[in-house]
Amino acid sequence: MNNNDMWNQTAQTVVNAGLIPIPISETLIGLLQVMMSQEQADFVRHFDKPSLNIDQLKERSDLAEHELMKMLDSLMFDGIVVGIPSRSTGIMVYRLLGPFPGMFEYTNLRGETGEKQKKLARLFEKLFDEMRNFTQENYDLYVKHAREFPPIVRVVPIEEEIAGPATDKIMPIEEVSGIIDKFDEIAVAHCYCRHSKDLVDESCSITDERLNCLLLGKSAQFASEYKFARMISKEEAKAILIKSSDEGLVHKAFHIHLDTGRDEEAICNCCKCCCGPFQLYYRGVSAYHCHTNYLAEIDDDRCTLCEECIEACPMETIELSDDRVIVGESKCIGCGVCAHQCSEDAIVMKRTESRQVFVPPPRVEA
Repeated sequence: MNNNDMWNQTAQTVVNAGLIPIPISETLIGLLQVMMSQEQADFVRHFDKPSLNIDQLKERSDLAEHELMKMLDSLMFDGIVVGIPSRSTGIMVYRLLGPFPGMFEYTNLRGETGEKQKKLARLFEKLFDEMRNFTQENYDLYVKHAREFPPIVRVVPIEEEIAGPATDKIMPIEEVSGIIDKFDEIAVAHCYCRHSKDLVDESCSITDERLNCLLLGKSAQFASEYKFARMISKEEAKAILIKSSDEGLVHKAFHIHLDTGRDEEAICNCCKCCCGPFQLYYRGVSAYHCHTNYLAEIDDDRCTLCEECIEACPMETIELSDDRVIVGESKCIGCGVCAHQCSEDAIVMKRTESRQVFVPPPRVEA
């Protein structure tokens, strides 16, 4: 096999391991060539399934056991593979990451600013542009298939805004503090999205904070062991969430295998100018798709038409119409940012049944 064929196969294997279909291109291959050595790339091709245990990898590889463990250790340190014990058997499972989400996050979690990281950030930006072009050129087909994919995140409302008469209906997992209280292992890392934007000189317009990405449970243990994050207390985590709320950021919970019936593995605090799902939506790359249990509702008697909420809404779904502020319910993700920013307390967060919000990407020009 020649070198080009090897890298093409590696790229296809990485894409197959991910959640988002990404065209194989020179940009993607170039990105992988910066991220991994040729030996690592050759080994990655053994992942004919995204997740394999050590016995399965032994069957696929001709490496001696100590060489195999050394290879896996290097891939985990470089943010290409994640190794976490199975929750049912305790056996270590090695999962190959896709380009995005996956490798993008881990290459930025440490907050490194070297030439390699800057080059990767530029290549990811170019890759996102290529993904946008692919989506826009195949728009109707993309939207049809995108509806079939599960949401990547669950939006958790700002806790202060869901207290009140409906408190007895609120589940602990709907409160960020309740999520934190479930875990003994919590780690904090750099916000990978804002850090990547910093590397291409497009810094966040909402917050100067960078250490506000929280990893939970076994994900926290892995990230701490491989120096992607540092362990913190529950009190420190809650302080990070309070500051994030006050700055107008959206709490998003990531669940194991994207299954909201399973435990959370991370909480991000997101802005629309940097953070992945928002950015890919506004750039016309992908739909905005999430789980939520809340909907913003305007109290017309209290509302002074100051338009603070219009400015704050990360989905741009609040508008002034006929001297009333209107919430576009089909795009409301129930984050509570508008309610938290409203100085007149004119917005309440109404609890709904668990629902999915799916907003197709806008039509944009390349």
